[in-house]
Amino acid sequence: MDLATLWFFIVGVLFIGYFVLDGFDFGVGMSLPFLGKNEVSRRQVINTIGPIWDLNETWVIVAGACLFAAFPEWYATLFSGFYLPLLLILLALILRGVSFEYRHQRDSLAWKRGFDRMIVIGSVVPALLWGVAFGNIVQGVPIDADKEFTGSLLTLLNPYGLWVGLTTLCLFFLHGVLFVALKTDGQVREDAHRLARHAAIPTVILAAGTVVWTIMIAAGREAPLLWLVVLVGALAAVSLVASVIANLRRADGWAFGFGAATIKLAVLTLWLALFPYVMPSSTDPAFSLTIENASSTDYTLTIMSWAALVFLPLVLAYQAWTYWVFRKRVTRARIEQAEAAGAH
Repeated sequence: MDLATLWFFIVGVLFIGYFVLDGFDFGVGMSLPFLGKNEVSRRQVINTIGPIWDLNETWVIVAGACLFAAFPEWYATLFSGFYLPLLLILLALILRGVSFEYRHQRDSLAWKRGFDRMIVIGSVVPALLWGVAFGNIVQGVPIDADKEFTGSLLTLLNPYGLWVGLTTLCLFFLHGVLFVALKTDGQVREDAHRLARHAAIPTVILAAGTVVWTIMIAAGREAPLLWLVVLVGALAAVSLVASVIANLRRADGWAFGFGAATIKLAVLTLWLALFPYVMPSSTDPAFSLTIENASSTDYTLTIMSWAALVFLPLVLAYQAWTYWVFRKRVTRARIEQAEAAGAH
């Protein structure tokens, strides 16, 4: 395996990490109207991700930086063609981050409810648009001979792109609800189990459709790793069903673990279906961006490889330590005690 191919999969791993970690952040935010029946329960839900949401978001920054350095042609075409949806994602992430920091600055109910709505919006928009973006990357978009995107926003709003977007929306929602069930107690936990059961059916239907549709797209362009696409897609489906069953049995750790595995396998399915392209052209296959023609020089990739070898284990160790420190459940009693003491 050459360095360009290696970095294609490293970038994929970084996006997998981002979607698994920030994915449940999105899901927790989207679940707020359903699980936050009063201020105590809303604080209980939000506090499940309070210490870690910003750490989870750093994965997309690292993934974007590596994409820019390892595949400058891919980065240029992607960000110039997808600038509007990516801008909306960025604004939504800013909106959500501001809401986490400011909702507790006043005791006003209207103030808090306003920021709660912003948290929901800031979670729904990225969960949907990330799926739309990656669906279009896999399916292919109009690219001319100069490697420039020639479509528009409406071009991206095609059936497959929207279907993948709805799939990521539901997957992240279920992922977040399972995380709330894992991290809370009392009524919020009971409501999370019930909500996960209701969310399971549309999620399974959409995910199954995405896997089958993606396999058909990969088969249509004779993807060299088609057999692996089928295998990993099937494993993703099995993992999702296992997550649903574990939730029914109230095995919170297993349910969340299988849910995380589902997202890992789902993103890997898309990545394998894309190989060896990075952005297929629907105008003419000859205009497509591939791993070979979109990558940086071997010298650049070599330097990046040594840097990743040194710093990636440190980042993973720090993230693991953070999750260990904040591993305990967010209990209702603790929130009520803080309320009584006047803490916010």
